[in-house]
Amino acid sequence: MEAVKWYRKAADQGNDVAQRLLGYQYGAGLGVPQSFVEAAKWYRRAAEQQNEAAQLLLGLMYDEGEGMPQDHAEAAKWYRKSADQGKARAQFLLAIGYEKGEGVPQDYIQAHMWFNLSASRASGDDRKVYADSRDGVATKMTAAQVGEAQRLAREWKPTTQK
Repeated sequence: MEAVKWYRKAADQGNDVAQRLLGYQYGAGLGVPQSFVEAAKWYRRAAEQQNEAAQLLLGLMYDEGEGMPQDHAEAAKWYRKSADQGKARAQFLLAIGYEKGEGVPQDYIQAHMWFNLSASRASGDDRKVYADSRDGVATKMTAAQVGEAQRLAREWKPTTQK
């Protein structure tokens, strides 16, 4: 596939977007044989350059154990890097980790904060799912804990890592 050729040229020169796109091609088997190992390699290169979409995708691969052993702590690490930059889906997945205690210590305040942030940045069906998840975790919390989570969400600012 012609696109893969050009993605590889740009990726080899260090372009993080091309690296992420090349990772996607390998993960989906588009124009190349499907290989989660190759996908993870290219996502990691882009993620290490602070590409928030690649960080999210690398986190998903760790969560699912695709191309590497399943590792919820490593998934949470990459979700956090993407979430810190404002990626709503990463914020949602990080919140799930805090709610369940997967990859991070169980912490309903952090879960509520990240669900709240993800809901505020999402649209359509995602916004409803994220808000419903926030409301669901709130039923496990005291009013003071919900207030603390809301305060943390109000004070949160995205990082610019590039």
